[in-house]
Amino acid sequence: MKISVFGLGYVGAVSCGCFAKEGHQVIGVDINEHKVTLINSGKSPIVEKGLDDLIAFGNRNKLLGATTDVETAIQDTDLSIICVGTPSQINGNIDLSYIFKVCGQIGAALQKKSSFHTIVIRSTVVPGTVRQCIEIIEDVSGKKHNKEFGLGSNPEFLREGTAINDFWHPPYTIIGIESEKSQELLKTLYQNIDAPIHFLKPEESEMIKYANNNFHAVKITFANEIGNICKALGVDGHVVMDIVSRDKKLNLSSYYMKPGYAFGGSCLPKDVRGLNYRAKLLDVKTPLLNSLLSSNENQIKRGLQLVYNTGKRKIGVLGFAFKAGTDDLRESPMITLIETLIGKGYDLALFDANVLISKLMGKNKDFIIGRIPHISRLLKAGAEQVIEESEVIILGNKSEEFKELLPSIPKNKTIIDLVRIDKDKITQDNYVGICW
Repeated sequence: MKISVFGLGYVGAVSCGCFAKEGHQVIGVDINEHKVTLINSGKSPIVEKGLDDLIAFGNRNKLLGATTDVETAIQDTDLSIICVGTPSQINGNIDLSYIFKVCGQIGAALQKKSSFHTIVIRSTVVPGTVRQCIEIIEDVSGKKHNKEFGLGSNPEFLREGTAINDFWHPPYTIIGIESEKSQELLKTLYQNIDAPIHFLKPEESEMIKYANNNFHAVKITFANEIGNICKALGVDGHVVMDIVSRDKKLNLSSYYMKPGYAFGGSCLPKDVRGLNYRAKLLDVKTPLLNSLLSSNENQIKRGLQLVYNTGKRKIGVLGFAFKAGTDDLRESPMITLIETLIGKGYDLALFDANVLISKLMGKNKDFIIGRIPHISRLLKAGAEQVIEESEVIILGNKSEEFKELLPSIPKNKTIIDLVRIDKDKITQDNYVGICW
């Protein structure tokens, strides 16, 4: 395949060397003549273990060269990979000026090109950037997206010092593009890379890099705060976090990584409060751990706002125990939501099969009748009754019964899903997801 790589910095240089090693014909493009000269001399413009050898291999086998001439690079290749910088501005915003400038240059070069051309942005960019770049290229080139060119997102997951190994063995290959022609080209490009390929919407692809890096920052900060508390208690934080990391069922898994409603139950709120209190007594600052409960409360407020936005007063709730398959109401965020709506004068109808049983004979009977009688009195005998009496239906847990009923809910009733009971549904028509 003939590839042009725009930007010969860290990501661009590694991409040039690795794609050339794969046997592709690669031309690097940069305004910096020194970098261009280094590539053409078989030398790496950056320090990265093993990259000098790859650049030399590409140059020696006439698979890799570099130029400052954008038009030549576009005319002589089928695919362009944009790897220019996206630095932070003083206010924290991402500077996309280099991305936009390159897209303008590519657009100008495409004016004279008759064949289809694919472009992907490998740089880290905020969601919506691909859409903006499509407009720039269409305006400058006079050509139409998906007809004469395809443009998408293809984020990299390279770590300095291990970049070459990361290139060959990434966790996955992410491609956010809507052009079928470009999609097939990119599938061929990555067919020898040891990783699954995920084709997504451009905005989803763009967001993944930010989600990944912010999650890494959260993990580092979390480990540091736990370590600081451990040291104050005379405990080895490395031993603690090493054992925490060995739990692949919950701690290092997708189990808790699904956006939705607030956490609750008998453990998480209590233990977050307990550890934060202990840190306070030890005079250890834990800004991340300290933010967990306030962030959780914000998610409850977000759920309430979805109800307020409907402008309707008759609200049905299907499922309000801590989670499906249990009658545990301890610190259930659904109880907070229900009590808030009652306090604001909404007309509520509730159903949860496990809570109904518990009200009659379960371990929570005294709690339900003694502590939340105002909620107990709103319980209905079945989900169908709740649906019939309500204008808005809130899905509060993932009971299979509720999923089966979903298609039968009339279109004139709003469904607010706090748990993503059906992974294929997104906010549309009368269905509203809290995070999707």
